[in-house]
Amino acid sequence: MEHPRMFSDDDPVLARVRMLALALPDAQEKVGHGRPTFYTTKVFAYFGGSLKVDGEWIQHPQSIMVKLDEDEREALLSEDRVYVPGYLGSSGWIGVDIDEGTDFAEIAELLETSYRQTAPRTLVGRLDQRPGNLSHTPPGL
Repeated sequence: MEHPRMFSDDDPVLARVRMLALALPDAQEKVGHGRPTFYTTKVFAYFGGSLKVDGEWIQHPQSIMVKLDEDEREALLSEDRVYVPGYLGSSGWIGVDIDEGTDFAEIAELLETSYRQTAPRTLVGRLDQRPGNLSHTPPGL
């Protein structure tokens, strides 16, 4: 069964997330479950997410879902803009709501952290070799 498309390519928030995610070594994008999904050999980020509240699915269309280490995850969960997404939340993933006013340098850091959790060591090594590493924020942020 094909999932309905749950994003718009002309979304300026998606455009910024896409620029950041695809700047990571060998990162690619595909649509999975109706949402943009960023991956190398494994997924490191999703654009958009949802969670179940009182039996109803609540959509977070302008958010990223990322996998973080436990300490960082716990620290972020105290913020109103952060949620535990359905399905992936039990595996350590979180969702972070974003909009055009969001600090995209922070979004770049979250994407990179998730990338480091999921990418092969050779790709993480290539990331570490970049000048200025977060590490490396693309121009325009």
